[in-house]
Amino acid sequence: MQTIKRIFRVDRKDINYLRSTIESYDGTAVVRTLDPLVAFIEIQISPGCEELVSELLDYLKKGEGIDLVEKDASRTFFITTMGCQMNDCDSDYLAQSLGHLGLSPVDDPNDAYLILINTCTVRAKAEQKAFSHLGRMSVIKRRKPEIILGVVGCMAQQQGTELIKRFPQIDFVMGPRELGRIQEVLNRIGSDRQRVVATDLNPAPPSQIPFRGYFEGRVTGYISIMQGCNNFCTYCIVPYVRGREISRSPDDIIAEARNLITEGVKEITLLGQNVNSYRWEGEKRWDFVSLLREVSGLNGLLRLRFTTSHPKDLSDELIQCFVYLNNLCPHLHLPLQAGSNSVLKRMKRGYTREHYIDLIAKLRSTNPDIAITSDIMVGFPGESENEFSETLDLIGQVRFDAIFSFKYSDRKGTFAYKLNEKVDETEKASRLSVLQNLQRQITLEKNRALEGKQMEVLVEGQSKKGRQLTGRTGTNKVVNFDCDSRYIGCLVKLSIKHGLQNSLQGEIEKTI
Repeated sequence: MQTIKRIFRVDRKDINYLRSTIESYDGTAVVRTLDPLVAFIEIQISPGCEELVSELLDYLKKGEGIDLVEKDASRTFFITTMGCQMNDCDSDYLAQSLGHLGLSPVDDPNDAYLILINTCTVRAKAEQKAFSHLGRMSVIKRRKPEIILGVVGCMAQQQGTELIKRFPQIDFVMGPRELGRIQEVLNRIGSDRQRVVATDLNPAPPSQIPFRGYFEGRVTGYISIMQGCNNFCTYCIVPYVRGREISRSPDDIIAEARNLITEGVKEITLLGQNVNSYRWEGEKRWDFVSLLREVSGLNGLLRLRFTTSHPKDLSDELIQCFVYLNNLCPHLHLPLQAGSNSVLKRMKRGYTREHYIDLIAKLRSTNPDIAITSDIMVGFPGESENEFSETLDLIGQVRFDAIFSFKYSDRKGTFAYKLNEKVDETEKASRLSVLQNLQRQITLEKNRALEGKQMEVLVEGQSKKGRQLTGRTGTNKVVNFDCDSRYIGCLVKLSIKHGLQNSLQGEIEKTI
């Protein structure tokens, strides 16, 4: 006999009482909180105990007046998110949209009526991970053919109908620009069970329709300010799967930021493939700097970040924002990709190593404490040992706080896909190892140099190991420390005791 699972929406204040009351009947049932933000609980009932638990629930509803609304299992959803922060933002949009349709989140795909996989295809590894996960979800679909299985995101856009041919269990495929049509697509599937492919790249980014309470309890949040990219770097698939650049209305962005702050979010990150390219023509002309100033001035916002910034478009005016915008965090992610001018030219990046080094000098002159992180690729077609050495040399000169490094992988449809002189996989792996070892040494040295210093940290929640709290400095360094959980969402002053490879260990000095 199997354990029976029943899902209820309750008042948040009643969750602890319900858990203690129901679980006091030892071995009868277990109560799990599925989503504390909208107060959904799951009651797992042991075999043979169904009648006893039903009587208890009936008493709690009628005898004690507790609001227990059972949710239909056909109104539940589960989302897996892969890839970048833009995908995280898209999943938030989908979850809120589904909430408005009356669907409730569950944390186990086996309990969901609608399963969504939000995919990435920027590199081969991300694509392989998505295929693997899709295979596992297809097993659930074969076992429960009545459920709906959808694939969204960048891989969905790139693969389109090919995904459905490869995985016949899929009910719909939807690209990033089509997410605003989620209700229409679900209606089409529900009415006659037709399979849908929605991969139009023309729609503008949809406006957010906030679902009350969705962000409650979160300390940080993302806002997508634009979609797409016009740069067409020769290795990059993004312009083909997210389309050309379209900026969102500043009114929509500011309204979304205000909603996040109202729900308790203290730090907002503005997202775009190249935020420097943000443009809006309305009653007045907006660029990224003017948008940054407006969002920075919102009451209740402790911290503001943005990513990603393209080196060829990084203006002096934007660099100056790190001086006069008090809540703009002193951290910039500035993708380099390669340290060789000849490789940068083949990549069609639009800048030289000299220009990049000059930008770093301007940033550090403006704010000596600014942290700079980057993306670096090894093994671009035709990359020689000397060209790779130039990348290592530039890393040694700049001394990034951290980098995201990866091997070049062919993306069908890009210009680099057609290039000859592909670097051998073994050689790419060797170069990546050398590069990562160099950066690990630099990162550790920079982290150890912070020992004994005081730093301001925004407390985000429990650390991964669960024994301490964790937060980030303005420079985006993770700090773990002992602290009372009531300070989650607050700024605290820490003394850094140990600089480790991937994080810092701190000791609280005072709250701010």
